[in-house]
Amino acid sequence: QVQLVESGGGLVQPGGSLRLSCSASGRTFAIGVMGWYRQAPGKQRELVATISRPGTTSYGDSVKGRFTISRDNAKNTVYLQMNSLKPEDTAVYYCSAVYAMVTYWGPGTQVTVSS
Repeated sequence: QVQLVESGGGLVQPGGSLRLSCSASGRTFAIGVMGWYRQAPGKQRELVATISRPGTTSYGDSVKGRFTISRDNAKNTVYLQMNSLKPEDTAVYYCSAVYAMVTYWGPGTQVTVSS
């Protein structure tokens, strides 16, 4: 079993930056891909970014060039650096982790981009 807790969300103005963190506990030694997804009101959950244990990354088209995912395996933590934020980035952001072919989710953290 894996437990995930996100932090770092909040209110930011358009053009601003935020850094999300997600700490994993439990059977962290065998966690594979970790990632970030988001869900805006009335919309489906969508991929933001993923990162493999060795560090291979992938991004959703809407965040390429603005967001950066990184991972510290020693700390069992994944990060999401979000720059040039837009109002359309407003959503609940969820951390995910794959362990033994099961995807685990954190409770989510709200990110609101508004002036």
